[in-house]
Amino acid sequence: MGSISSIHLKSHFISFRLILDRYFKFGIDCFAILTSKPTKHPMKPNLKIFLLLLFFSNPLMGWAQEFEVSGTLRDGERNEPLSFVQVALFESLSSVDPIAFSDTDDQGKFTLKADQGSYVFKAFFIGYKDLVRENVNVNGKVSLGEMEMENEAANLDEVVVQTSKMPVRSSLEGITITPENNLANAGGTLLDVLRNTPSISVSEDGSISLRGSSGTNILINGRNSSLTQNLDQLPASAVEEIKVINNPNARYDAAAEGGVIDIVLKKGQDLGTHGGVEGTYGTRGRSNIGGRINHRTETFNVFGGYNYRNWKQVSRRSSIREIFEDQERLEQTTNGSDREKSHNLNLGADYYFGDNVLSYEGVYQYGHQFQTNTLYSELSSLDPNESESSYDYVRRNNEDEIDEGLDNALIFEHNFDDKGNLLRVTASHSYRNQYKTQRIDIFGNSLETNPENLTGQEKAFTDEVRNITVLQADYIKPWETGQFETGLKSNIRKFDNDYQYFRFQETSGSFVEDPAISNQFIYQDQIHAGYGIFSSKKEKFEYALGLRGEYTRVDTYLKNTDEENQQRYFNLFPSVQGMYNLNENHSLKFTYSRRIDRPTAWRLNPFPDITDSLNIRRGNPNLKPEMINSFEVGHLANFDKSSFTTNLFYRKVNGQLDFITIVEDGISYSQPANLLSSQSYGLEFIGVSEINDWYSLNGGLTLFRIAVDGSNIGEDFTNSGFSWNAKLTQDFKLPYGFNLQLVGNYDSPEVEAQGRDLARYSMDGSIQKSFLNEKASLLLSVRDLFDTQRFAGETLTSTFSQDFRAKRETRIVLLTARYNF
Repeated sequence: MGSISSIHLKSHFISFRLILDRYFKFGIDCFAILTSKPTKHPMKPNLKIFLLLLFFSNPLMGWAQEFEVSGTLRDGERNEPLSFVQVALFESLSSVDPIAFSDTDDQGKFTLKADQGSYVFKAFFIGYKDLVRENVNVNGKVSLGEMEMENEAANLDEVVVQTSKMPVRSSLEGITITPENNLANAGGTLLDVLRNTPSISVSEDGSISLRGSSGTNILINGRNSSLTQNLDQLPASAVEEIKVINNPNARYDAAAEGGVIDIVLKKGQDLGTHGGVEGTYGTRGRSNIGGRINHRTETFNVFGGYNYRNWKQVSRRSSIREIFEDQERLEQTTNGSDREKSHNLNLGADYYFGDNVLSYEGVYQYGHQFQTNTLYSELSSLDPNESESSYDYVRRNNEDEIDEGLDNALIFEHNFDDKGNLLRVTASHSYRNQYKTQRIDIFGNSLETNPENLTGQEKAFTDEVRNITVLQADYIKPWETGQFETGLKSNIRKFDNDYQYFRFQETSGSFVEDPAISNQFIYQDQIHAGYGIFSSKKEKFEYALGLRGEYTRVDTYLKNTDEENQQRYFNLFPSVQGMYNLNENHSLKFTYSRRIDRPTAWRLNPFPDITDSLNIRRGNPNLKPEMINSFEVGHLANFDKSSFTTNLFYRKVNGQLDFITIVEDGISYSQPANLLSSQSYGLEFIGVSEINDWYSLNGGLTLFRIAVDGSNIGEDFTNSGFSWNAKLTQDFKLPYGFNLQLVGNYDSPEVEAQGRDLARYSMDGSIQKSFLNEKASLLLSVRDLFDTQRFAGETLTSTFSQDFRAKRETRIVLLTARYNF
């Protein structure tokens, strides 16, 4: 009875989607008639009423004479069933809207329902040529039998692993992650997805490291965007896939030491009307709710999605610093709490006409964050000859921050007669405005925040505006054994950071601006690039040779001091990619690229952040870019239900950018500097496997050694050490339709110029139950099951030592409900 009910239920869903599609098309036609301008023979009111009645009855007409059209789709080469293929019936070859449509099941089977008549059958699937069968005569139950779909020829950029269910897939350039296939990402953000991604580490402040390098180029839909400044505002449910490219070729910007992370947002590509809703509720009243919808025909695709997030958390951070010469000890503890409410809206459309596609993609973000950090400080002497004395104070900082961002892109693509010969032109603009208010109360000579201990008040306002404009054109010309690709790109950015700082004066009874701390910093750069890539593919061997040239101009202006800084330089960036296919399952690869990591705007801003007057962070306007040479040799093993990738990599960085700490007059200053160089080399293993029908796993292990040479600054800035990290995700299919997932993460201690970060480790658990033929599901997840996730570090020099420990509320229980249609 259960199987019969599920078949009937699926039939009702197909019918419901078809009704929506007919309403949509017929409604547009009626609306056009009803709103048209009067003519010499205006429409009579009763005719308008008739059309409205026809609109509401039309989708239901003719259902009594429907007949079934069934069949099975298989891979033409491997003779295996193809699941999740889009199938549809059309009135003719030129028809835009389908009469009926559905998906194939796990066995490649499908069933369509249509009225009596003659139709055209079509099947669509990414990576396969469209299957078309004309003159399908329906006058009773029709079986199309078994039909084979032809696999399109793969090129250097395509993913090797074919199964769409795998959350991690390997390619020549790196890996591709599908967040929706990982239960641990439900209800989370993009940062949660990256935390569960092999080779990637996420630090306490949300910064990303790839194979031990924090220099990564993060893109949205292949474009530079200011929205990447706050990845915690982008929900995981809005992400289609994430491409991690460890050694990018000349097609990509040369920026980033570690590589490229490209975040591809959902837009919907299936025929008909599709969508889904998702809601999450968790401990401490956390909530996350959103939905998405798209409607596609052969002519256009319209899509949109919305997400609302209300997130709360608490944290605690402690540090101990000892200055050897002064025999001084500083102990500090910060208790924090914050709440963030954010809205995320993405929408767009694709219009297909002839051999052209015109697309618009837009993202809007709005976030409001409230944060309170209370810093307790105890300054004491280590000299045993001095009487026991200390200086205590408390600094309470209340922050109110509003972030607003908008990203717009217009894309035109023209496909020439030769398959794969195309021209793509993109114009995009990204805007972000961050406005933050800080109100600071200082309580002196005490660790109690009583009003009578209040000794000072401060407030600060930060207004930062970021604008990024990107113009890009790419052209691909294929031939029988390869292709040539070329393109031009201009990336124009302007960041304006206006910081105002005020102190309360008892004499005047008001806040007075401190010009020694207030500042306005303006950063502008332009990067104009051109590239060319020649690739060729033989029976066993394929390769790509690329060269990219980039001209960079950077201008910074510090308004307070009228200080200007300019940089102008041109660089060439070659790239090499090669793969030798030993057989259909095993391949060897080699990649090389030269890259650059330019200092970010906030690293160049020399004005200090004095949130903590004894630990000050400041920028360095004299920073120069890093120059990186990166090599990689690897082995790919791909099977029907598993994929294994092994990579050996080596990276040499000249002018390594790193943060160093200097102690002067009892105050520690943390600032970026160009070290002489750094080297890292290591081994990476990534595996994905469906062991059997009830158990599958995927994970990664990266082992690497880093050597940092900062002898140009001093002997305290040279360090080396071995590090490794591992991630393992296990999926279990349990009885009664339950799915269990366990995710484990471990990051070993990692060296820096003056010390090291300590190990981090955690485990997540999730259990899911699906309903309504897997269209609906309930998911219960527990993040950080054993409450072990924390950040810690140690710094040791000849003059001082400093340790810190930071712990956020990471053990969180979340309940998520999903429904897809």
